[in-house]
Amino acid sequence: MNQDIIVGDEIYWQPEEQRVAFSTHWQGRQIPCFIMLHRLEHLSGQPLADEASVILAFEQVRFDIEELVCERIEEEAFAPDGSIGL
Repeated sequence: MNQDIIVGDEIYWQPEEQRVAFSTHWQGRQIPCFIMLHRLEHLSGQPLADEASVILAFEQVRFDIEELVCERIEEEAFAPDGSIGL
């Protein structure tokens, strides 16, 4: 678990984009974040066929996602809209 950032509890499957949207709080700032389905499948080690399995997999690898987001923030790898994509 990373203490520098806090991943919010609200996560959303966005089927059109094939990604999960969530927000992270870092230094008092809310940052929109996204993880692509293929990346989540790689982290979880399983194919994800529906929204329920996607959300469950996200929760199972939440701490890994926090670490990846923290790395992207440290690299200042923000998208033009201020979001972080994984």
